Amino acid sequence: MRTAADIAVAAPDFEHDHATPLARAAEHVVLARHGARLRPAMGRPAATRILVVANQKGGVGKTTSTVNVAAALAQLGQRVLVIDLDPQGNASTALGVEHHRGVPSTYDALVDGVALADVATVSPEVDGLTVVPATIDLAGAEIELVSVVARESRLRRAILGHPEVGTAAELGDERLDYVLIDCPPSLGLLTLNALVAGNEMMIPIQAEYYALEGLGQLLETVEMVKAHLNPTLDVSTILVTMYDARTRLAAGVAEEVRDHFGDQVLKTTIPRSVRVSEAPSYGQTVMTYDPGSPGALSYLEAAREIAIKGAAS
Repeated sequence: MRTAADIAVAAPDFEHDHATPLARAAEHVVLARHGARLRPAMGRPAATRILVVANQKGGVGKTTSTVNVAAALAQLGQRVLVIDLDPQGNASTALGVEHHRGVPSTYDALVDGVALADVATVSPEVDGLTVVPATIDLAGAEIELVSVVARESRLRRAILGHPEVGTAAELGDERLDYVLIDCPPSLGLLTLNALVAGNEMMIPIQAEYYALEGLGQLLETVEMVKAHLNPTLDVSTILVTMYDARTRLAAGVAEEVRDHFGDQVLKTTIPRSVRVSEAPSYGQTVMTYDPGSPGALSYLEAAREIAIKGAAS
């Protein structure tokens, strides 16, 4: 088995690594702590991919998946922007950026029309990752936007107006590869703005029966948005979270989801993990808090699947 020193020396050959799972875990710890510069970059998509992470059911790992997939993509050499659209600001907390009242935020972009680039801030934890934080002011945005013309497309205009959102032909290497939008646990105007803005959707589903009940309503909303506001929206990714391999229920839910959605479901499932839950209290994602934990390794593999799919499209 290789030592950490061996891993660092062999960094250029990681893509063809066939080491044991323990060695791969040690490898990821070294790479996470020494920066993405040691890891071979994944292929970049030809244009910015805008992923909406939504599920109106709370507690399914939506925000947790958003920040950890974003951090993992950045560690894989992608340039990532996270837009926190939840007034609770949990994604902002996990990514280590300030989001108290008065901080430039998504509220300013949605209500006042401030450019996204002017309210974005660099995450101190992960290179290549920037964040548009959410403040409590966002809680009143739905009311303030009621009388605004084309209120459901405010976020779309803000994202498309970002100088780094576009294709490789237009912007070259300076483009953003991914924009991930963390939605509130509801199907209100904020989530509607996200669905109109995105071209892809990632749905985290908890490996429990109740998580399936609200999925039908969410998919009906998606179909309505596709029919009337955003025909390009596609449910490209479904991620099974809080998976407990010891229970038949988790396996049954995962199997049912895979039978119904096929290739849209990532092969990687996210296990229940205390380390994943602990990380936000330190203003970090699990990718930097405990990069060798099962949760971090699972999110890394999930991000790798997403990146491979994007590079191939």
